Amino acid sequence: MNDTIAAIATPYGSGGIGVIRISGPKAFDIASKIFSKTKNRACRIIKLDSHRVYHGYIFDTRNKDILDEVLLIPMKGPCSYTAEDVVEIQAHSGTIVLRTLLNEILSRGARLAEPGEFTKRAFLNQRIDLTQAEAVADIINAKSAKSLKFASSQNLGLLKSQIRELRENLINFLSLLEANIDFPDDVDPFKPSEKETGMIDDVLEKCQGFIQQHEDACFLKDGIRITICGAPNVGKSSLMNRLIEQDRSIVTTTPGTTRDPIEEGLNIDGIPFVVTDTAGIHQTDDLVEIIGIQKAMDHINASDLVLFMKETGTCFSDKELEKIVPFKNPSDKKIIFVINKIDIKKQALPELSTKYRHLPKIEISALLNLGIKDLKQKIVEVSIAGLDMEKSSVIPNLRHKKALEQTVESLIAVKKGLTRPLEEETMTIDLKNSINSLGTITGETASLDILDTIFNNFCIGK
Repeated sequence: MNDTIAAIATPYGSGGIGVIRISGPKAFDIASKIFSKTKNRACRIIKLDSHRVYHGYIFDTRNKDILDEVLLIPMKGPCSYTAEDVVEIQAHSGTIVLRTLLNEILSRGARLAEPGEFTKRAFLNQRIDLTQAEAVADIINAKSAKSLKFASSQNLGLLKSQIRELRENLINFLSLLEANIDFPDDVDPFKPSEKETGMIDDVLEKCQGFIQQHEDACFLKDGIRITICGAPNVGKSSLMNRLIEQDRSIVTTTPGTTRDPIEEGLNIDGIPFVVTDTAGIHQTDDLVEIIGIQKAMDHINASDLVLFMKETGTCFSDKELEKIVPFKNPSDKKIIFVINKIDIKKQALPELSTKYRHLPKIEISALLNLGIKDLKQKIVEVSIAGLDMEKSSVIPNLRHKKALEQTVESLIAVKKGLTRPLEEETMTIDLKNSINSLGTITGETASLDILDTIFNNFCIGK
């Protein structure tokens, strides 16, 4: 990391402020060559003081033209984002002006940063660990206040400290085992105390707890998937538009208007959802409709919650529901029975059969926006029923979960070894596997492939 990198750190487009970031050993030198406090290029600053805001101008060093009026902030390493010398330039935001300033910086000896390279350097310089680096991306992509809260906690190092504590406990246990193997004549036969075996149980329990936290609350990262389904012309598209409060789906009186699934984000009480409007499910010989219905079935099978719609004046059928939402047990899929068009008077409401009377039922008029608020409340209630969202301070991501599952598998093998004699060598292998698995979470034992995969998903400039 002896080279100096630079990139635009704000989204492209017109705006008030655009930021360019420079990091590396030449950052201060490059900044001093292109920046002046006055419109006179001859009055440029030779020495920049760290953590001070300078007002001035960026010049084209070839023809001495002023490129933009800026604020320049130098930060001497290690007290910077990357722990290297960093300079941030706040300029006017516009594609041409930012690109022109960046090209001037690159011409002075910097190279264009790769995706996530600033955060990668912060990790490699040990300013942050891998969980904190991943939290940066989670903060940027947070879909709700709750997901932002968990990402912020992880960015502060809460998950790092918990994982490292578990890892240190296992390392201490491993040292006892290896002492017994390496110096059998100098130590008593290996027989861990209740405290030491309890420590294995404690690490195992906490790892299983982290896995459960992911399963309970991973939806906060990607959103709970909701699929609206039912026969043609029951009002699925109208309901979709009411839920997201915009005209996203085309609504007509002609059945079968919706062919391809239409997907949109939705936030209810700080909980992120992804709601999908699907084609009406019915018997048809139309090839296009058949493909649309199959896509609808795929979304239903992949969803966390199904809004099964019927309209007034129709009857509920067990067979119809089971054809649309196939499952072995009624509890396999979360379903809300939505009755639409209650504004049409003198129409009987469909009633659930005895088998499905446990399903929550909401009556609405998508046309008149009646009952939509109650439906949203029921969606939240059904989706997170039984989850205590306040008990968890951090939520491991899928990568963490897989590493924790490998740790649990190895620790279970260690516990079995404790019940049998002469198992020290085997337990040592299993303990090392569990220690390495935990180390991949924080980055201490992560491979280059894992690092590349993580940081390549970042945007350039972060």
